[in-house]
Amino acid sequence: MEKRNVIIIGTAYPFRGGGMSTYNERLARALQERGDRVTIYTFSLQYPGFLFPGKTQYSNEPPPSDLTIKVAVNSINPFNWIKIGLEIKKLTADIIIIRYWMPFMAPCLGTLARIIRHNKHSKVIAITDNIIPHEKMPAGNLLSRYFVKSCDGFIAMSRAVLSDLDKFDKVKPRLFSPHPLYDNFGKAVSKSQAKMRLGLEEETKYILFFGFIREYKGLDLLIKAFADGRFGQLPVKLIIAGEFYIDGKPYLDMIENLGLKEKIVLRTEFIENDEIVNYFCASDIVAQPYKEATQSGVTQIAYHFDKPMLTTNVGGLSEMVPDGKVGYVVAPDVNEISEALLRFFIENKEKEFAANVAMEKKRFSWEILLDRIDSIVDIHK
Repeated sequence: MEKRNVIIIGTAYPFRGGGMSTYNERLARALQERGDRVTIYTFSLQYPGFLFPGKTQYSNEPPPSDLTIKVAVNSINPFNWIKIGLEIKKLTADIIIIRYWMPFMAPCLGTLARIIRHNKHSKVIAITDNIIPHEKMPAGNLLSRYFVKSCDGFIAMSRAVLSDLDKFDKVKPRLFSPHPLYDNFGKAVSKSQAKMRLGLEEETKYILFFGFIREYKGLDLLIKAFADGRFGQLPVKLIIAGEFYIDGKPYLDMIENLGLKEKIVLRTEFIENDEIVNYFCASDIVAQPYKEATQSGVTQIAYHFDKPMLTTNVGGLSEMVPDGKVGYVVAPDVNEISEALLRFFIENKEKEFAANVAMEKKRFSWEILLDRIDSIVDIHK
């Protein structure tokens, strides 16, 4: 097929890994593998320091040597938007892919898209994590409307987001394409080796909660579920691996008050990319007890490492995890979460579910996403 010039606008190195950087850089590699020429325009300033909830926005790892990344976009400076918009406009790339995840970014990204489209050549496609954010913000819908009106088409990573787009536009082309596999964290290692690297007990089984900790992710539900006395009779512990993006004290107090300090492994710091393999491979099941969600990159890391999952029936999560086949889909309810996890260990479901995960993950390829992007672009030819 015709090879194209593609520009991705979104988070990438030097901003540290996590869903945004990992996805955008992996997408760039998928495009390059088929022969496209790709440049990522990342942020010179992504969030003002007082708005960023974590310890640092920046990576400690070396820059990726196989990607062209331009540090250029200032999310809060309109003069920068005009300058960078005009710069990208002159490049007349065939496809502009913008990653949109929160209304705060709408003025910046929407203005860039409007300027770029004046070249009458570049097609602007938004990959939308969310249109209506998990955490409400003033004028959020108004800002999202501004962004939606600036694009030629959309890829939604969940059917819930596809439906949300209708609130702002019913005409422009859009397609559902599930979050592809995060297959860029290396090959799996044995459970014994992963436990040894992390200093975990060889004979203990582990539930993994992974990723930035925000209120909507339901860690409090999981901790309360794990306080079920029946877990005390099983050689099972819970790993909480990820940085607090909210006040961690209520969670730590909960662990203390429920008498769970000896049953929970706390690794509440940012997990570097080269450590991710160890946490997933050491675990028996990955728990995502979200109170609300659209999709989750954690699911796709679990798929890559053939790990069973527990998730909740909110947003698009249940689309990704067939209930009773690769794991369990339950309500965001303490009792349902505890019952499903207990059933997993008591009935020894790991081997069965892991085999099903290995089969099911074939539907989450990057090639499918590229085909969806091409389909949206081709409509405008």
